[in-house]
Amino acid sequence: MAETAIDYGAVFKALPGMVALLTPELVYADVNEEFVRVSGRTREQLIGKYLFDVFPDNPNDPAATGMRNLEASLYRVLATGERDTMALQRYDVEDPERPGEWSKRYWSPVNAPLLGSDGKVVLILHRVEEVTELIRARGGSPGNRNSRARVLEAELYTRARELQELNERLRQAHSREREVALALQEAMLPAPRQVRNHPAAVRYRPAVGALNVCGDWYDLVDLVGGDRIGVAVGDVVGHGLEAAGVMGQLRSALSAASRVAAGPAQALDVLGRYAHVINGAESATAVTTFIDCDRHVITYSSAGHPPPVLVHADGRTEYLDQATDTPLDARPDPIPRPQAETTFTPGATLVLYTDGLIERRREDIDTGLERLAGALRDHRDQDPESLADTVLLELLPPGGATDDTALIIVRL
Repeated sequence: MAETAIDYGAVFKALPGMVALLTPELVYADVNEEFVRVSGRTREQLIGKYLFDVFPDNPNDPAATGMRNLEASLYRVLATGERDTMALQRYDVEDPERPGEWSKRYWSPVNAPLLGSDGKVVLILHRVEEVTELIRARGGSPGNRNSRARVLEAELYTRARELQELNERLRQAHSREREVALALQEAMLPAPRQVRNHPAAVRYRPAVGALNVCGDWYDLVDLVGGDRIGVAVGDVVGHGLEAAGVMGQLRSALSAASRVAAGPAQALDVLGRYAHVINGAESATAVTTFIDCDRHVITYSSAGHPPPVLVHADGRTEYLDQATDTPLDARPDPIPRPQAETTFTPGATLVLYTDGLIERRREDIDTGLERLAGALRDHRDQDPESLADTVLLELLPPGGATDDTALIIVRL
């Protein structure tokens, strides 16, 4: 018997509850018919619009918390890659036909991640059940409540208590795993030090309030043959203990390969072959630089990583982006990786980092790169330790980033 083809688009549209798909920037990608009907908005008023532009908090209610609570839940999903079930929320909605008129509404939301092949959240499934009528029925006298309202009320509040208890247990478990992963990360990353006669500063900042930590790493190695050093950073997709373990293996492997490789491209070739046999190393990125301070030459190669920034002594900034290739496990072995060279004069500053420093939701990555270059230009006279603190202060969000960040600065 032939299998029946299922039109999942039609299934989505016909789902009986309110369901929306949100991008990581919290923009509506799609909504089903029930969402359109209950929300009172047309598809044109929803698709492509930022969630909180369509449904802001009631400005007439200074105690409104619906938007803040929902935003926190959605960012937890993005940071952890796990489902988040919210407690009952009051979230007033403006009448689209009567601007300025708000109706009191109650909702029971659930937010779930849809993951891409790289393990990152590509969409959020946002499902909401309106319970306004139930709450209104609960507010009346017992004699006026019908039996269905009483049953629904009991089910709703029982479920809310269970979900709150479950979420609290999960948060405690996440907190314990996060602490262990961070301790492991700290033990495996090299301590801040001066390489040969060149002052250097290193920083690692974990994502705030999330398990999306411990995949970023940095390394500094002394290379044989004159005044030569190797500087590298990398990023493992994933989070927690698994990412910390993979990070440690890749960092150690690149450190060893750099000491015997003819150049950074060969070091990344070796690391890429090693990444093929490491579970959890899929789509990992890295960039490494070999710095010859006798010849004043930097040779570099990148495996899918954001480009290092070279700040020349005169303030000119240069992105080292002429040897960028695919992530570590994505290149066929017989094809060598590219590498490139650039020159510098004494007093220049080399900066390597991971994407948590420059990426922001709803913003092009070039904006983050230019923001980094501007901060480095403005503060280039600071010593590496002070410069590292200044860069983190200016580039990371005040409340912390949703991705961990590694930063290394070397004065040449």
